[in-house]
Amino acid sequence: MNVPSQPPASRVIELPDPLETWCGDSLPGVRLVCESWGERRGNGDNTILLFTGLSPSAHAASSEQDPSDGWWEAMVGPGKPIDTRRFHVLCFNSLGSCFGSTGPASPRPGGDEPWRLDFPELRVEDIAAATRAALDVMGIRQLHAIVGPSLGGMSALAFLLRYPGSARHLLSISSAERALPFAIAVRSLQREIVRSDPAWQGGHYDSDAQPASGMRLARKLGMISYRSPGEWTERFGRRKMAEPDPGFGPRYEIESYLAAQADRFVGGFDPNCYIYLSRAMDLFDVDDHVRDGQSPLQALAELESAAVVGVESDILFPLQQQRALADNLADVGVATRFHGLASIQGHDAFLVDDERFGPVIADYLAGI
Repeated sequence: MNVPSQPPASRVIELPDPLETWCGDSLPGVRLVCESWGERRGNGDNTILLFTGLSPSAHAASSEQDPSDGWWEAMVGPGKPIDTRRFHVLCFNSLGSCFGSTGPASPRPGGDEPWRLDFPELRVEDIAAATRAALDVMGIRQLHAIVGPSLGGMSALAFLLRYPGSARHLLSISSAERALPFAIAVRSLQREIVRSDPAWQGGHYDSDAQPASGMRLARKLGMISYRSPGEWTERFGRRKMAEPDPGFGPRYEIESYLAAQADRFVGGFDPNCYIYLSRAMDLFDVDDHVRDGQSPLQALAELESAAVVGVESDILFPLQQQRALADNLADVGVATRFHGLASIQGHDAFLVDDERFGPVIADYLAGI
């Protein structure tokens, strides 16, 4: 199956100059795909920039151009927590991803062959830099707010660290200043599983013959880490499938669920893009931005306010990381709210626990 192209509501932004990456490479011909909702006011002073997690496209919500549900449909739209009657919301498909933006799966400039593993090492800082350059093309200098869940929260921090004063407010959701060893270990194993699939062929697979087995197993491991043991117990218990496998295949409903989630993912996301973005999450660390011995978050001191939201059951970005980020922002003088939510739905709670996340997001944005 081919990787999906950008949605019909999207716009392509072509950067006028090569992107100078964090590691010193020069990346020519960068294109970023974005979608927007709501009406932009003037130079964008009502614009909210929404950074995505690892696997979503720019299609965060439905629109007249594309009425299909987006990955954050419950949060973005008229009268919703991110209210597009008031805000102009802009979401980019990240640099390095595979839904129209430049990444390992996109063709090299002047040719048809994809970059594959010749794509430069990707850092979260590069996602931020490409987004900043795209905003410049659009004539948006200062944002009203930046919202970032998961990898998107890291991208938001990188953006503000590299470009202080580029936004007035920050909403960080289920993210952190760096990955902890457990998260690194999980993602490292996911990448190894993909690379161990014979169909990966050192990154030189055909789009119609991707390492499906590796991606399927990596996704299963990911789903186990994205949710929580408490949720598995509540949703599935030890219930068996109606037709359990008589051998060593699935017998329990939880196994069937993981298989279905994995099957949905295979073919929908490019494997090389997956391993590049996964490693970028591991490599990010705000301490790489220390200047003159100050806290790296001193660069965020110009923010008027921030909110940091996490959940108690998140094992990838534990709640203590959210609390530490909030404390560190407060220490540099940012008026910061912290919300530790009691959701049992783990790291993915921001995508599914609308009853808890909706009011918190709506309340924060209503006050800025």
